[in-house]
Amino acid sequence: MNLNSIKPKRGSVKSKKRFGRGNASGHGTFSGRGCKGQGQRKSGTVRPGFEGGQTPLIRRLPKLRGFTSPTRTEYQIVNVGDLEKFKDGDEVNILALLEKKLIKRKEFPVKILGDGKLTKKLSVKAHKVSSSAKEKIVAAGGKIL
Repeated sequence: MNLNSIKPKRGSVKSKKRFGRGNASGHGTFSGRGCKGQGQRKSGTVRPGFEGGQTPLIRRLPKLRGFTSPTRTEYQIVNVGDLEKFKDGDEVNILALLEKKLIKRKEFPVKILGDGKLTKKLSVKAHKVSSSAKEKIVAAGGKIL
């Protein structure tokens, strides 16, 4: 075997499109450049985003304002009042909250907030608990794990 005898596999190499070789080729007359105008000329290109003189989309849209942190943590919110669904002495954790449909996904962290009243003694285990929620849980005889 010699290097000069190596050829690519049959059908794997496609010949390039040849423009301007007569109408029978399918790429004659205007050679794929359409009719008259800037695009038909040798160096005829328009810059990206140019819309023929019409105000471009990027200028029609309002300026982006503010800032969104890429590392923001999105908590699932559960209020103390919602914990009334549990029985006295229950342990409230992510799986229990998911079972009672108080949260939608177990992958996202949970934060307990202090809206509502709590009359039951519960053991609460969550990623975060607000200070007002902590007071209400402890006042009802419960604890935070």
